[in-house]
Amino acid sequence: MNNLNLNFLSGLLHLSDPTLPIGGYTHSNGLETFVQQRIVHDRVTAKEFVENMLQYNLKYNDGAFVKLAYEAAQNGDLELLLNLDNECNSLKCPKEIRQASQKLGLRLIKIFKRRESFPLIEAYEKAVQQREANSHYCIVFGMYAALMNIPMYEALLGFYYTSTAGMITNAVKLVPLGQLDGQDILFSLYFVMEKTAQETIELDRDMVGLCNTSFDIRCMQHERLYSRLYMS
Repeated sequence: MNNLNLNFLSGLLHLSDPTLPIGGYTHSNGLETFVQQRIVHDRVTAKEFVENMLQYNLKYNDGAFVKLAYEAAQNGDLELLLNLDNECNSLKCPKEIRQASQKLGLRLIKIFKRRESFPLIEAYEKAVQQREANSHYCIVFGMYAALMNIPMYEALLGFYYTSTAGMITNAVKLVPLGQLDGQDILFSLYFVMEKTAQETIELDRDMVGLCNTSFDIRCMQHERLYSRLYMS
């Protein structure tokens, strides 16, 4: 394997590492509500939750913004990135989800600017400090993927992998499930992740931000759960 391929692969693995210390493990993204309401209660329903999140939520929302931010970063278009960030912010109705995304994005910048300084990232971070942007994780992920020369399909597949692995880890803890149950769910979703990544590349711009009412409601209900292990 040549150095160019090795650099791309190393960057992808690092960027999409589910154990990256950005605080993702503290957020269930509404899953805790689904579990407490017994909607998700076993391996079958846990797999259904993750699969539906990939195909009917992330693809049209955070995944789509990864793709759009990737394209804007390739063109060095800061104005478009700021517009995308604000659009993403307006689509995240539940406060906990909105705040979680912002914190994850900031921490991702904090980690990766130690690796290499990109003028576009510096300008974006300055806009965040001036409250002209919101530092959403999907926007930052897409920017770094483009600037690190990770091909778009692989970047999206990495994004969906880390999202899937995180949801499964949360399900194992919350339902609870056995560790091998979690691995079986992950194995079973390989094709779904690959298919969703390709569909995201081909997604009609008018479909971005497709509403997921049930998901938003469960996330809002999480704020008032009697007991909580996660922040969202």
